[in-house]
Amino acid sequence: MKIMGSTPRKDHFYLPAETIRHRESIMMWPERPDNWRNGANDARRAFIEIAVIVSRYEPVTMLVSRQQYKHARHLLPESIRVIEMSFDDAWIKDIGPTYVLNDQGDIRGVDWRFNAWGGLVDGLYFPWNMDDQVAEKLCELNRLDYYRLEEFILEGCAFHTDGEGTLIVTEESILSEGRNGQMTKPVVETILKAYLGVEKIIWLKYGYYMDETNGDVDSMLSFVQPGELVLTWTDDVDDPQYVISQQAYDVLKNATDAKGRQFKIHKLQIPKPLFATEDESNGVDLVNGLLPRYPGDRLTASYVNFYLANDVLVLPVFDDPQDNIAIEKMSQLFPDRKIEPVYVRELLLGGGNVHSIVDALPTHTGV
Repeated sequence: MKIMGSTPRKDHFYLPAETIRHRESIMMWPERPDNWRNGANDARRAFIEIAVIVSRYEPVTMLVSRQQYKHARHLLPESIRVIEMSFDDAWIKDIGPTYVLNDQGDIRGVDWRFNAWGGLVDGLYFPWNMDDQVAEKLCELNRLDYYRLEEFILEGCAFHTDGEGTLIVTEESILSEGRNGQMTKPVVETILKAYLGVEKIIWLKYGYYMDETNGDVDSMLSFVQPGELVLTWTDDVDDPQYVISQQAYDVLKNATDAKGRQFKIHKLQIPKPLFATEDESNGVDLVNGLLPRYPGDRLTASYVNFYLANDVLVLPVFDDPQDNIAIEKMSQLFPDRKIEPVYVRELLLGGGNVHSIVDALPTHTGV
């Protein structure tokens, strides 16, 4: 049921950390050939691999279009639930509801507006109206009450929280012209605090270099636990990412969280820069005479764009010597979780990463 005349903060709901335990994980089946090369067949193999890994630790539901339902049901193991749903593309973390909790363990949803990362200004596809309905549909499917914002644009990959009142975002994303550029930062902060139940917002200027989402924060950093972060980094001063990461580090090292703590920051080196090949670009269908994926496009290869499920961390890897260092680092930072590396080039070619394609319906049994 849609909740009218209130906000999560008024009702004492808050945004939990991503380390909280889950009732299940939810994914969406990739299909559109104007984004995923070779008719999305290569991307599907990556999606299936991730779904199977996560299903070892918690239930998984795959949302699939009417046209692809039988195909997906055939390819996925029986342990993974398949539900037919209409949508435009497969970025469930960005288009699904944001789940908020209260101290009694109740769960509600927040239904933001979604416009494909920029609408008619610089959005990545049109139309996006079916994607914009997914959050409402999932709340209805799971019988969750939900709050709906009619104007505010926000994706689930655009923020990270410690679950204790601190939110980290980027100006490049949330204040972009195609999203909420007509609003002042104080107005945006008021909305975020009201609908996420947070107390303090830390703003980074930019996200990952050339991230086509206009710099959603999830490729820049993630929380390890309250007061502790892992940050995308490079020591290569000739890489444009160097300045972006340095600026983010400077902001974070001089900031305190909602509880007044200074951050412990772990720098995690990116792999060598990755670029789309001509063959990969040519595998994407033409739309209006344009190639949406050009040869030489830099891919957003970030190790911090991982997914936390129950007792596991699904880690993107890139066939780079830095992979083993990232695996070891995550093993140290998350000693109670199994590290499951997944080769994700096909996800990068579609414009996302692991964190973008899996969403969690939380439970409230502790962290």
